[in-house]
Amino acid sequence: MSVPRPFSSRRLDGRLRRHPRALVLLALAGVLAVDATLVEPYALQTTRATIPAHVRAPLKIAHLSDLHTHGYGRRERGLVALLDAEHPDVIVVTGDVVDDGSLDPARELFEHLHAPRGVWVVLGNWENWRPPPLARGTYVSMGARLLVNEGALVRPDLWLAGFDDSMSGFPDVEAALLGAPASAEKVGLFHSPELFDRVASRIDLALAGHTHGGQVRVPLLGALWTPPGSGSFVSGWYASADARMFVSRGIGTSIIGVRFMCPPEVAFITLAPAP
Repeated sequence: MSVPRPFSSRRLDGRLRRHPRALVLLALAGVLAVDATLVEPYALQTTRATIPAHVRAPLKIAHLSDLHTHGYGRRERGLVALLDAEHPDVIVVTGDVVDDGSLDPARELFEHLHAPRGVWVVLGNWENWRPPPLARGTYVSMGARLLVNEGALVRPDLWLAGFDDSMSGFPDVEAALLGAPASAEKVGLFHSPELFDRVASRIDLALAGHTHGGQVRVPLLGALWTPPGSGSFVSGWYASADARMFVSRGIGTSIIGVRFMCPPEVAFITLAPAP
């Protein structure tokens, strides 16, 4: 009976030399792993759009989503530097700021967010699953305002309607639009984009997240998976009736700290007076 020889690094090196394709594939796998874990998750991209709206003067919105922040690190510093250079009129965050039940990891980041028309936040599924204690007051102490099935007149011609997350909570369309001037541009903020099918006829613009754009995409196939609550939406622009929706790929990562062919993004959407 033959006895298997013990493993030897020399044997592995010899096999690789005899099979150069395997060596190339191994090197490629290593490069892709480094990109997906150490490069792409931090390669923040900007998406820009100017759309006609029921506004009297242009207004620039910075749309952030799915921060999943664990502190003021490399990703957060890059985001703040970008926002400081862009000078948005208003900053909106469409959910999943944190995922550990405490807003403390987000405090330093939010204290660096500034916009003349305010910083506004809605709930994501992680905040509903692990509710941060005293979230509304905590956001106020960090310089932001939480909207849960309620709205606010940011400018006489702009109403922000903040909805609870449809996948993990209970959005109330009537409550979020209560008091909105008929002539104002109505911008709906919510986390899971599936809600768009319910509210498209009541608003002008929707901003959502949740999908992470799939977080991992492959050529020809696109996103390998999107979470429940995504509906038929993945990322980018969609339209229904007279309303438009932008679904962000988000900034952080969820479950696994990997992005592939799906870099994080912050969107700058300028509302311009309709001709």
